[in-house]
Amino acid sequence: MNWYFKDAGYQYIVLDDGWMAKERDGNGNLVADPEKFPNGMKHLADYIHSKGLKFGLYNCAGATTCAGYPGSRGHEYQDAQTYASWDIDYLKYDWCDTGKINAESAYTTMRDALYKAGRPVVFSICEWGDNEPWKWAKDVGHLWRVTGDIINCWDCEVGHGSWSSSGVWKIINMRKEIRKSAGPGHWNDFDMMEVGNGMTNAEDRSHFAMWSMLASPLVMGNDLRTASKETIKTLSNKEVINVNQDKLGIQGFRFTNENNMEIWIKPLENNQWALTFVNMSNHPVDFVFDWKKHDIGDDVNGRYVDMIKNTFQIRDLFNHKNLGDTSTNLKARIEPHDVLMVTLNK
Repeated sequence: MNWYFKDAGYQYIVLDDGWMAKERDGNGNLVADPEKFPNGMKHLADYIHSKGLKFGLYNCAGATTCAGYPGSRGHEYQDAQTYASWDIDYLKYDWCDTGKINAESAYTTMRDALYKAGRPVVFSICEWGDNEPWKWAKDVGHLWRVTGDIINCWDCEVGHGSWSSSGVWKIINMRKEIRKSAGPGHWNDFDMMEVGNGMTNAEDRSHFAMWSMLASPLVMGNDLRTASKETIKTLSNKEVINVNQDKLGIQGFRFTNENNMEIWIKPLENNQWALTFVNMSNHPVDFVFDWKKHDIGDDVNGRYVDMIKNTFQIRDLFNHKNLGDTSTNLKARIEPHDVLMVTLNK
């Protein structure tokens, strides 16, 4: 792992589907694929921990995983004990091959199994938002997927037969009225990021900014071995990450959407605010924002600021520079699908 990512705050390495052998052993235990991981999971976990990082695995609430490997249905307590014996820190729990079982009940069973195993584990619920986990998962897991799988495009949908993958803005626009469910220790998960997987650098910046505004867990989905300098620069931007990691844990919201310019707002601790301006068009936009003509506020969380009576310093998070203050209009040229992300500090 590139150490600038660790320094930026990324903590977990998580193996997704396909890490295990096709069959359980004679005692019904999960077994690591002997070709992919000849020394087993405990050896790998020890190595990752020796680097100051944490280690996560994938499984599924169904009889088999999405890729056809052994799922945990009927083996929840046994598998939780196995993970504890391997010193696993994170479990992503999927929703394939589940038939007619109840989602809340299935995920609660695995939660209870993890509790009984006795090792603290981040529990990532991945049932794609089909059963509205934002209504029930706060006391079951730490994060829950709110949509199906993401794909590396700006605003598209790609079919795969009975299901489809969605681009960045399709996912952003898919769910309404769920932001009040997010907060410290319980997060709406908009899926792993596609930064570095083929979109433009501008689109990658907008994607990263939006996941930070939405307080979505920041999970990299790109190949770190081949990441470009621009991808590394985006994903390790501590000023943007600080917005995502703000202690209030408030999920941001769309403030305005006019003339192909989306403006999003996120309240931060110490009466600070983050604003993100996204150019949705295919051409550059010369943009002017009059602070005194807009009431900055968040009705859900009861946070407001009078922009006439208060003046804030403006910080550009991607260019790492100050842009004056709110006593004068904000003026900027934003390139196609690019972003201006700022914080306001009194």
